[in-house]
Amino acid sequence: QVQLVESGGGLVQAGDSLRLSCAASGRVRYAMGWFRQAPEKEREFVSAMSWSGDSTYSADSVKGRFTISRDDAKNTVYLQMNSLKPEDTAVYYCAAHESSWLSVFSYEYKYWGLGTQVTVSS
Repeated sequence: QVQLVESGGGLVQAGDSLRLSCAASGRVRYAMGWFRQAPEKEREFVSAMSWSGDSTYSADSVKGRFTISRDDAKNTVYLQMNSLKPEDTAVYYCAAHESSWLSVFSYEYKYWGLGTQVTVSS
């Protein structure tokens, strides 16, 4: 059983930066992903990283602004978010995929955190 706990969300202004953290219980050697869900919208893929960390992929909407990374010594995955926009406002979820390969599909992720709120004001 894997437990994931996100932190680092908050209220910021457009153009600001935030770094989200996802702390995993135990030694998590899975592909990891970040998803987000805005009010009255479907959950959407944001960014993912393979088990090895060699491969990453981000949604077009955040490419060039968001960066996923991991620190295996700390069992923590990060999402560095720069140049935030009001449309980035959402609850951000960390998830673990029982595979070496990253995935953009939420249904392939078995473990989920409870989420952290990010609000970007204009």
